[in-house]
Amino acid sequence: MAEPLKAMYNEGFLRSFGKKLLSVYSGFDLEGFVTTAMKDPWEELELKGRMRRITETLGAFLPRRYEDALEILFAIDKECVGFPYLIFPDFVEVFGGSDEHWELSMSALERFTPKSSAEFAVRPFLLRDPQRMMAQMLRWSQHPDEHVRRLSSEGSRPRLPWGQALPMFKRDPSPVLPVLEQLKADSSLYVRKSVANNLNDIAKDHPGVVIDMVRRWKGVNAHTDWIVRHGCRTLIRKANPEVLALFGYAGQEDETPLAVSAILSVEPAELQIGGSCELAYALNVREGDEARIRIEYGIDFVKAGGKTSRKLFLLSDKTVPGGTRLTGKRTHRWADLTTRRHYAGEHKITLLVNGREAASTELVLKPQRKGDLEL
Repeated sequence: MAEPLKAMYNEGFLRSFGKKLLSVYSGFDLEGFVTTAMKDPWEELELKGRMRRITETLGAFLPRRYEDALEILFAIDKECVGFPYLIFPDFVEVFGGSDEHWELSMSALERFTPKSSAEFAVRPFLLRDPQRMMAQMLRWSQHPDEHVRRLSSEGSRPRLPWGQALPMFKRDPSPVLPVLEQLKADSSLYVRKSVANNLNDIAKDHPGVVIDMVRRWKGVNAHTDWIVRHGCRTLIRKANPEVLALFGYAGQEDETPLAVSAILSVEPAELQIGGSCELAYALNVREGDEARIRIEYGIDFVKAGGKTSRKLFLLSDKTVPGGTRLTGKRTHRWADLTTRRHYAGEHKITLLVNGREAASTELVLKPQRKGDLEL
């Protein structure tokens, strides 16, 4: 089993980091730092809990004056590169949030983000003063360093995973849009991925805003086209007809089915939780010009209370000539995951072509045998 990510913060890391600090700050108590950071309940702390524990311990063992503490971190930051050193921007978040430290904290975040990332640390600043902070983000969006430009987008995502939510941008994303406009044709794929993810976040609350942007942006620059396609992935999965039409998926403006004589089968049709089945599909694309085809299957998963909830799985997304016959198979596993628990019952499985149901079948999921649970 892979080691949990939190394990990167261990005694070895703390001692190595502490020695770097001691090399530039003779008053640093290395043993006290390690002991205090790892006091109970260290073993129970998850990744962000350990990071915050280290940050708070730094605050206790570095000079009390924020400016002096940062000078020490500045003296070693060139050799502190990588994910574990998120503790540097985290230090700014915890100790540098007052108005008197604003300019220094912004300089520190700009300096630290290329070595790890300040995308989480900027969010409390956004929550406290979104107008001032978004002005800073807009300046960062024009920075020569791709890491700083990415920070302006990634840090302002309304729904950043692992990060504090930004409810004001969920309600009204308009303050974020000038940053995305600035970055919409960025030369860095690292930045473009962030812009696309930001758009995808916005689309979950304000699809119309993103659709309007796609209409304005699409077809002008190849980099921008990649961003809008990736940024609309949730809307495409939801078969939003406007978005499907914008990206050339056929059959959005007429009632004629794109897929004719579609077939979907499942083998076996009964199995226990933890087992797997094979799905097979075949469909004929209607005659005519070539067409962009997105084939998915949806499973109406039975929930604990007996209701169902559909989840979609992509099978194929490509352009094919009219009249093409498409076939394929997919193994689907019914083992419980951390993100999905299975329940016994009849599960409807549906084949969707460009968002429209083309065929369906059913599978009966049975409880896992007690003996299997113990294996």
